Amino acid sequence: MEEQSQEQRKMVKPCNPPLPYPQRFQKEIKDQKFPKFLEIFKNLEINIPLAEALEQMPLYAKFLKELINKKRSWNEKEAVILTQECSALIQEGLPPKFKDPGSFFLPCTIGNISIDKALCDLGSSINLMPLSMMRWLFIEEVKPTHMSLELVDRSMVIPKGVIENLLVKVGKFIFPTDFVILDLGEEGSDSIILGRPFLATTRAIIDVE
Repeated sequence: MEEQSQEQRKMVKPCNPPLPYPQRFQKEIKDQKFPKFLEIFKNLEINIPLAEALEQMPLYAKFLKELINKKRSWNEKEAVILTQECSALIQEGLPPKFKDPGSFFLPCTIGNISIDKALCDLGSSINLMPLSMMRWLFIEEVKPTHMSLELVDRSMVIPKGVIENLLVKVGKFIFPTDFVILDLGEEGSDSIILGRPFLATTRAIIDVE
C-alpha cells in the first residue's frame, strides 16, 4: 500500500498557479526585444537573413507603429540637421527692432500740377483732395455725396463732393482715380491723400522698412 501511494504521488503533477496580469509579463518580454529592433532599424543598410526578418516582422511592425505615434523616444544622442530658416533664427536671435518709419509719400502729377509728396495712407478708405487744389485744376463741378467723414478727434466734416476718374500720373503710368473733395481752409494742406483704393488700383507693393 505504501508503494502504491508513493507511485500516485509521483504521477500527480504539481499545480502552478497562473501569473497575475500576464499581459504585463508579455510587455516586459517585448520591451527587452526593443533594443534589438532599434539597432536593426538604425542600420537598415546591413543585410539580415530573410527568414529572421519575416520571423520578427510582426514585432517590428508594432515597435515601428509606437515610434510613429511617439509612444517611444530615442534615448540615444542624435545629430539633427536644421533647415536654413531655423538655423538663422537660432544664430541671429530676434530681428532688430525699428522705429515707426511714418507715412510714405509718392511723387505724382495731376493735370498741370506736380505734387512732390502725395501722402499714401493704408488706413484711409478714400482718396482726399483739398478744395484749393480742385480750383487750381479749374474743375468747377463735382458729384454730390451724402458722405460724412469722422476725424481722429471724433469731429465730423462734410465733403464738398466727389470727382470721378481724375487722371493721376505716377512715373510713366496713368491711373483713373476718384477723389473726395474737402475744404481745408486757407491754412490747409496743398497736397492729396492717396488711400487704399488708389494703392489697390496701382497694385502697389509696399516694403515697410
